[in-house]
Amino acid sequence: MTAKELSRHGAEPPAGLLLAAGEGSRLGRPKALVELDGERLVDRGVRTLRDGGCAPVLVVAGAAQVEVIGAVVVPNPDWRDGMGSSLRAGLAALPPGCPAVVVALVDQPRVTAAAIALLVAAYDAGAEIAVATYGGAPRNPVLLRAEHFAAVAEAAVGDMGARGFLRAHPDLVTRVPCDDVASPDDIDTPEDLAAFTRPDR
Repeated sequence: MTAKELSRHGAEPPAGLLLAAGEGSRLGRPKALVELDGERLVDRGVRTLRDGGCAPVLVVAGAAQVEVIGAVVVPNPDWRDGMGSSLRAGLAALPPGCPAVVVALVDQPRVTAAAIALLVAAYDAGAEIAVATYGGAPRNPVLLRAEHFAAVAEAAVGDMGARGFLRAHPDLVTRVPCDDVASPDDIDTPEDLAAFTRPDR
């Protein structure tokens, strides 16, 4: 099923934005290039966004030069300033008329296409902003409608990303439970990566 078929009444689907610019200082290498189950995390993230109903998909790169099939790579020369700079770069690179975007992080490989699809369904049902929750706590990914892009970008400083804007505007947020279809566990350290590659994961 294509992204357009997934979106309501054939309306233009939300774009996908994968933040993948960091150097992975605690991991010892850029997370975008880490392989899990024979697939780079950056490719896994792009596939997840596409399969969940997003088009086009953009990848914000920084510490590592990457080429990604099926995605537009957006360079962020200010990646050292933190995640906020990558979010601003990605939002600025979205195509004109883009109605919404799902923002995901490259280091959360257990976020699934099913979780993305739940956010897209919330958007189709009229949500202004949709946030995946796990155990009731808001995490990632996050869907933003276009009318909030500028304000989110302005509030994205340091490693804050969209969090500051979301906390300031709880009335705009639709919480989307994703416990049954995904996990927010991330890969920050070699120990985290080892845990993800255990046979029982």
